[in-house]
Amino acid sequence: MVKDTKLYDILGVSPDASEQQLKKAYRLGALKNHPDKNPSPEAAEKFKEISHAYEILSDDQKRDIYDQFGEEGLNGGGPGGMGGGMDGSDIFSQFFGGGMGGSSSRPSGPQKGKDIKHSISCSLEELYKGRTAKLALNKTVLCSGCKGKGGKNVKKCSSCNGQGVKFITRQMGPMIQRFQTTCEVCNGEGDIVAPKDKCSICNGKKISNERKILEVHINPGMKSGQKIVFTGEGDQHPDIIPGDVIFVVDEKKHDKFTRKNNDLYYECKIDLLTALSGGYFTISHLNGELLKIEIIPGEVISPGMIKMINDKGMPIQRHGGFGNLYIQFEIEFPQDNFTSLENLKLLESILPKRKELNIPKNAIIDDSCVLSEVDPIKMKSNNGGDGYDDDDDDEHGGQPGVQCAQQ
Repeated sequence: MVKDTKLYDILGVSPDASEQQLKKAYRLGALKNHPDKNPSPEAAEKFKEISHAYEILSDDQKRDIYDQFGEEGLNGGGPGGMGGGMDGSDIFSQFFGGGMGGSSSRPSGPQKGKDIKHSISCSLEELYKGRTAKLALNKTVLCSGCKGKGGKNVKKCSSCNGQGVKFITRQMGPMIQRFQTTCEVCNGEGDIVAPKDKCSICNGKKISNERKILEVHINPGMKSGQKIVFTGEGDQHPDIIPGDVIFVVDEKKHDKFTRKNNDLYYECKIDLLTALSGGYFTISHLNGELLKIEIIPGEVISPGMIKMINDKGMPIQRHGGFGNLYIQFEIEFPQDNFTSLENLKLLESILPKRKELNIPKNAIIDDSCVLSEVDPIKMKSNNGGDGYDDDDDDEHGGQPGVQCAQQ
């Protein structure tokens, strides 16, 4: 049993009313007594009481305290006296998605306009060295003739209270429909200007088009996805804070280098002689230099091996310095029969000895195996491809796709 039923009585529901019943009771009472619809002092007071009751009873924690201890337990007082609570118009605006008449659910103060985003494509060289690009931007600005007012003797529209929109509530049986519509008096402008008083430059539109050149600075070491922001350079509209113009770096793929954060990766092909006995090779770097790199004699470079050169990666923003350059080697072997049998014997005497064959005892040996070149068509056929050899006509005869059914 609840201690006090006053708030339930204000809404016209029982103390065991459900959440839906509370909402329905508040909806009907608030619409009936809202000051914009019923301007009498009695209705205004009733509206405050209904809003105060709904604010407490719609909150499970507050409702539980009220049921046990009454309004005294809420450290409150009379209607509208709840500390930190919303007033009636705020509750109504939250419940219905906006106030009535001149009320609105728009946030107070000027809103910020939309940001404009553009992608700026950069090569890896440009991201290494940096660059400055001049880009043209077409945007709307406040008319210089009327300073965005539309003319002289501008008056706020009394029909929508300068909001440019109206909220209309319609009841269809048990359903209440509420929607927003453009004010037909000011055509959504929020104010009214007589035709003779309209600005001759913008014809009352308050804005005009402008072409502006922006200098976009790509700093050395920038990465794909980084943003360059021009604050407040977005489209201008009356009573709106201009948004930002944002350029997003898009890194183009390089044919030689691969970037991973601040490091660079490069695939280098060297000949077998250099890999075994040392020598030099060169790399054309992103900074325009030609890197001459030595493989020290006695150091053997194997296929797939990765070596590193310090401080030859990308510039590191803010902290300074450079990343590293990682080089992965591919070894280019000589062609068949590149030298005489005598030289091969000499090479055999120089290179490390071959591994001895480890043949188990009593093994059956087939020494007729011969390495031959691969036939790509036959290889494809053997791996489930569409092609097959001419010798297999008997096996694959008939129309394509026809298979023998086993009886």
